[in-house]
Amino acid sequence: MGSKSYEEAIEALKKLLSEKGELKATAAAKVDQITSELKATASADGIPSDDSVERLKQGFIYFKREKYEKNPALYAELAKGQSPKYMIVACSDSRVCPSHVLNIQPGEAFVVRNVANMVPPYDQTKYSGTGSAIEYAVLHLKVQEIVVIGHSACGGIKGLMTFPFDGTTSTDFIEDWVKIGMPAKSKVQAENRGEPLGVQCTFCEKEAVNVSLGNLLSYPFVRNGLVNKTLSLKGGYYDFIKGAFELWSVQFELSSTLSV
Repeated sequence: MGSKSYEEAIEALKKLLSEKGELKATAAAKVDQITSELKATASADGIPSDDSVERLKQGFIYFKREKYEKNPALYAELAKGQSPKYMIVACSDSRVCPSHVLNIQPGEAFVVRNVANMVPPYDQTKYSGTGSAIEYAVLHLKVQEIVVIGHSACGGIKGLMTFPFDGTTSTDFIEDWVKIGMPAKSKVQAENRGEPLGVQCTFCEKEAVNVSLGNLLSYPFVRNGLVNKTLSLKGGYYDFIKGAFELWSVQFELSSTLSV
């Protein structure tokens, strides 16, 4: 069908169907041709193919039958609003969905996912998407815990460890984003000099979580929550290769005043 759009194909079909009745055989053949061309163009143009649509359809049917309809009380309560206990910052990696890994139920966690599960420092002019999510979770949803979860074989962390950061760039967004984890990269390289890249990446996957936890302290409303003991911070690491999960806490407290 070449460069013809869906709209052009549909218009051609309408015009054909409005032709004289004696053209029925020709019209039927042309309809078949246009239909097959539309299907072929769908995948090439990024419009969902029949298979991809069917996968999503069956996925929702399963959810509705096995989850939604079997938990009417839960979904009736969720219709009134949300009050999750957790805010989870996780990676966008398709292999590490936190709701699946931690068996999180609807309404339990306010989730933010991005490349390499990064939390940037507080900055009202940059990275406002993550900042607004943290603000909403802490000030409006009143979450009790923020959990930052890293994972094994993270492509974002591998990028952090291998990008030169020498003023040249090969991506539009990724290098600038993962650069948030530069303190983790510097620490890992200093402490594990000579180790293979894969080993360094594993260390950095965990250390980058600590960098994000430190960055959370730059948000005034997060600090207030910690001081008032209404909020706690935790780091996590999911190794999907070994099927293991680690969890650690950030201890934050103000020391008593010393008078001399």
